[in-house]
Amino acid sequence: MKKTAMVCLLVISSLAYLPKTHAAIDTHSAKKEIVLTETQTLRLNQINARLVQIQNMDKSLLSSQEKKVLRKEVRAMKSEVRERSGGIYLSIGAVVLIVLLLIILL
Repeated sequence: MKKTAMVCLLVISSLAYLPKTHAAIDTHSAKKEIVLTETQTLRLNQINARLVQIQNMDKSLLSSQEKKVLRKEVRAMKSEVRERSGGIYLSIGAVVLIVLLLIILL
């Protein structure tokens, strides 16, 4: 009984320190710089200009259908920017969950 309690306490205490060690690893890692071509830079500038234009618009004069079209356009542009930037983003909670699943399954 004492042995299982000690093992549980050890596991819980090791999980409490996991985010701190993960954060320490991230601060030392080097970030890769994304190099864009001229056409990609031009397209991103066009998207940025359109988003600023939509943001400065007086939306109180628009109908609900026109507002819906604008929202869809903004979502499409944001998804396009995400695709062009590349990379996979994981939260710390997702990383911890994946590590726990790997430990349990292996």
